[in-house]
Amino acid sequence: MIPVFSIVGKNSNTGKTTLMCQVIDILKRRGYRVGTIKHDVHGFDMDHPGKDTWKHAQAGSDLVMISSPEKFAMIQKVETERKLETIVAEINNVDILITEGYKREKYPKLEVFRQAAADELLCEEEEMFALVTDKVFDVKAPQFGFEQVEELVDLIEMTFLSNGKRTHESADHQMTGLSTH
Repeated sequence: MIPVFSIVGKNSNTGKTTLMCQVIDILKRRGYRVGTIKHDVHGFDMDHPGKDTWKHAQAGSDLVMISSPEKFAMIQKVETERKLETIVAEINNVDILITEGYKREKYPKLEVFRQAAADELLCEEEEMFALVTDKVFDVKAPQFGFEQVEELVDLIEMTFLSNGKRTHESADHQMTGLSTH
């Protein structure tokens, strides 16, 4: 099974996408293959009007695919939303899968909390494996400031990629909590 965790937050503008991109960048530099899934409850459109794949969909195609030497994409019309566990079961070519959203799914969660965007945490304490925040909370999960992304990725690597490609020189610094500088 590919390890999966979700980056979640109570509201928009907490920094979930920015943090996710930073985590992806660091994991890639450490040699991991990273997959991501963005949950969009409002619906989405990947195609651009006028492009061939858009024209295929507009003509009524239920399944539109595009393939090139560098990328492959598929857009499929569905009657109901696919469950995350179904999507995860179909993925096999990455070392780790990170989702953005999926607040209520069973996978471990990295909550992102920003005081300016929310009043309280979204997750129950047992759901969180870590918290990135600008406020200290009384929770068991390790807490990181927004500038502590390397330390956060150390924790992700140790928690989800224990058979990983990178050797830890020392794990002592990873769960130091929020910086007080």
